Amino acid sequence: MTVAGEMRQYQVVGRKAGTDENPNPEAYRMIIFAPNPTTAKSKFWYFMRQFRKMKKTTGEILDCVEITEKNSRTVKNYGIWLRYDSRSGTHNMYREYRDLKLTGAISQLYDEMAGRHRTRPRSIQIIRTATVAAKDLKRPNGAQFAQAKVKFPLPHRVDSAKRGQKALSDRTFSTVRPTTFFG
Repeated sequence: MTVAGEMRQYQVVGRKAGTDENPNPEAYRMIIFAPNPTTAKSKFWYFMRQFRKMKKTTGEILDCVEITEKNSRTVKNYGIWLRYDSRSGTHNMYREYRDLKLTGAISQLYDEMAGRHRTRPRSIQIIRTATVAAKDLKRPNGAQFAQAKVKFPLPHRVDSAKRGQKALSDRTFSTVRPTTFFG
């Protein structure tokens, strides 16, 4: 599985195929992050094989729907608990991200895990996700942006030419440095 753009969230429902002894077996539901429905179903069977000793050949998928976020206009803090396999073993981890949607935070997670830990997407298992309040953030990187009066200064701006006006420097080389402070 490769991360192609933003990950999507799917709800996959499946069960063991009905038999004469058990015509209506118990159904299982999983929330899975994957780039497409085919990969989501494949991951469903991967986890079912681990947890319930159930294979794709002896089971059936009842439903696979994409879950979309209701409010994707406000920035939220997401906490993600995961397990991943590295070259030296299996590790548990907790990470925090700020994004508009949970799927965006998960995409950030996959990108960061690939960059920082050289982890392949197939090696990452997301255990749990939650929306975290600003006061409950544990990591300083996310907490610095979760303040009420956070400011983003523009320290180095240079005037450029506007229509009908002369540029700050109309020559390629100038003997005077440009003014970049507009306090």
